Amino acid sequence: MSAIATPFPQTPAAWKLPYRGKVAMVSLIAAESAIFTIFVVAYLFYVGKSLTGPTPREVLETPIFYTICLLSSSLTIHLASKLLERGERAGFLGLWFLTIVLGGLFLFGTGQEWHRLIYEHGLTISTNLFGTTYYSLVGLHAFHVTAGLLMLTIVLLFALAGQVGHEQSARVGVLSMYWHFVDAVWVVVFTVVYVLGR
Repeated sequence: MSAIATPFPQTPAAWKLPYRGKVAMVSLIAAESAIFTIFVVAYLFYVGKSLTGPTPREVLETPIFYTICLLSSSLTIHLASKLLERGERAGFLGLWFLTIVLGGLFLFGTGQEWHRLIYEHGLTISTNLFGTTYYSLVGLHAFHVTAGLLMLTIVLLFALAGQVGHEQSARVGVLSMYWHFVDAVWVVVFTVVYVLGR
């Protein structure tokens, strides 16, 4: 008589709640995505409908270098988060600082572009529909970059004071989610304003 093995049912792994910081950030990103969608649709709806100049084709220059800076900062913040998870504080600090520098360069480029548009081409938010939608959309994104840089700088200061270690890697990961969102939004804004909208 052969014995047939009957498997015992496995007890299911205990389900645990997801990290609340991550849930909160996903909720914030969903809400912010809706806001950006409204601004993008408004830009696309009004592009080419200005009764007076200047037009996007006449005044916009594609910010390739500053775009590379911002998109590169997504890589540096990701690597910084991974290093913190492994407890490598020195590497984390270096890459975190580099992320701030790259984000700062991007904001500098935005400021330069606005200065050129205002003082060389006379394009302000009240000049025409293009000026209104351009400054609204790009300005909304610049505001989010500024808020992100402020948060990154606060984390850097705490890290330099020795208050950020492996234990805070989940919180740092939540902040990096926000930064990735800001970078992803720029891909959309860049495409809409500098590629499709010209």
